Amino acid sequence: MRAQRGRDRYQSRLAAPGDGGGGGARRRRRVAEAEVARGAKMAYQTFRQEYLQVPPVTRAYTTACVLTTAAVQLELITPFQLYFNPELIFKHFQVWRLITNYLFFGPVGFNFLFNMIFLYRYCRMLEEGSFRGRTADFVFMFLFGGLLMTIFGLFVNLVFLGQAFTIMLVYVWSRRNPYVRMNFFGLLIFQAPFLPWVLMGFSLLLGNSIIVDLLGIAVGHIYFFLEDVFPNQPGGGRLLRTPSVLKAIFDTQEDDPNYNPLPEERPGGFAWGEGQRLGG
Repeated sequence: MRAQRGRDRYQSRLAAPGDGGGGGARRRRRVAEAEVARGAKMAYQTFRQEYLQVPPVTRAYTTACVLTTAAVQLELITPFQLYFNPELIFKHFQVWRLITNYLFFGPVGFNFLFNMIFLYRYCRMLEEGSFRGRTADFVFMFLFGGLLMTIFGLFVNLVFLGQAFTIMLVYVWSRRNPYVRMNFFGLLIFQAPFLPWVLMGFSLLLGNSIIVDLLGIAVGHIYFFLEDVFPNQPGGGRLLRTPSVLKAIFDTQEDDPNYNPLPEERPGGFAWGEGQRLGG
């Protein structure tokens, strides 16, 4: 019996390192899984913090554009359900097309990324710059510009107006920052008011129709003239007034004095949109 117990203890010692090795592997695997989960959680928190730092109108519009494109890529919907068609809108009451045609910028590719970068940057710079603390006025500019483009869209052969809307935002920003010097792909250096025209020339070189650019420039100029130029003319006045209902909805929150906005004088981060003020 004593010899048998000795053999059992010896065998248990031989087996222990194997069991311990298996337990160590499991522990290492659990530690690795915990590290991955912790890293994913930190990445999510960082993304969420950065996402919530984007001003509300820019955040809502760019998110809607990305989600719409993702839905098309996943074949949940088709562009034929989104495009601008006056007959389907007014005769078949597919009124969602008045909005969805501004949300789709084509399939994921260079053109989509190019438009989304410009949309995000210049929409954000407007909202954090000249429209800082005036969210209702910014929403009203969206509504006014969208209404004008929809009316003009009845007479031109355009099925998606999102790119023209982006050019409108670029135009308004460029006219309100006339002394910013721009660098386009490191090839051209010019002042900000020429940016919409440079983009139109770039579209022309790519073989795209310039009707989109001209529409965005025209609507942007109408808004800029009515909002910034005409009120300062002799006998002029404010013709564009934000409805009180929009002010009640969007201008209720106090402005955070500690918030650090994206500097409007630095389109920043991209060679084609990088700028600095003259004399700075």
